[in-house]
Amino acid sequence: MKKHLIALCLVQALSVAAVSASFAATNLNPQNVSTAPVIAPEKLQSLSWLPVTPPSSQDIALTPSSVTLNQGNISGAVAAIALPADQGSLEITLTSLIKDRRVYVPNVLVLDEQLQPAAYFPGSYFPYAKPGIASGDRLQGTMKLTPVLGQKQIYLLVYTTTDDLARTSTMINPAKLYAEGANNAIPDVPDPVVQHTSTGTLSLKVKTEQNSGNIMIGKIFGSADPKPVVVGSSAAAPVAAPSGAPAPARPAPVAKAEPMLNDTESYFNNGILQAVKAGDIDKALKLMNEAERLGSSSARATFISSVKGKG
Repeated sequence: MKKHLIALCLVQALSVAAVSASFAATNLNPQNVSTAPVIAPEKLQSLSWLPVTPPSSQDIALTPSSVTLNQGNISGAVAAIALPADQGSLEITLTSLIKDRRVYVPNVLVLDEQLQPAAYFPGSYFPYAKPGIASGDRLQGTMKLTPVLGQKQIYLLVYTTTDDLARTSTMINPAKLYAEGANNAIPDVPDPVVQHTSTGTLSLKVKTEQNSGNIMIGKIFGSADPKPVVVGSSAAAPVAAPSGAPAPARPAPVAKAEPMLNDTESYFNNGILQAVKAGDIDKALKLMNEAERLGSSSARATFISSVKGKG
């Protein structure tokens, strides 16, 4: 009886730990970037950003010779990733592998095309995940981002902090894992302690998806078109015009669209409302942009008010 009671308590403890990790991640507000580190724009522009085009899987080894960024409480190696912003919503799964009871705790700062902070995922967003058939012990989290149309790229800066390095994690004892899989009593053995390190191995999986959350990357307010920011090696080098070549002709100004008919305006606005209600922000953005191209004066206001109402 005592043996079964201990086993029951251990199973409950494991369940509570898993729920607590999930609770910590789901109660974060990624669009609150007030606690994110402040990084000088020139530091961000000087980084070499690794371009990743979905669907794609990318392994990233962070070693002592990797790029570092000494800003705020950022410590150790960092990964700088550039993602396309013109392929719809993105689902990004970031994994940090536990090796020899050591792990790199990832934090992710998402930047829009202007390198402005748009979302922030601290280390607590990437909880411990038990090993599976094709995966080992790891920290893992999935981010769903919707880049605002009109951008070409968004950026992910992955880093760890001095606070993370001062902490430790635990991984499930293999004996418990075996007993759980065999439906046996869970043994009363301690879980191994995992040290947090400034280097490690990351795995990034990126794919596009139709439905999305409300984590929007980029500004939807205002009509000004800011100039794109040139960063590191992910930007194409400018091509110089040959000497003596005539100056290129200026493009003809785009004719202003005629005002949209009321029925057409209502059609697009209703479509935007329905798309936001269904959680398909990507579709709503496309409808808004198409409506504005055709001369709508209310599509943007409809989109903004519906997103605010949904949130």
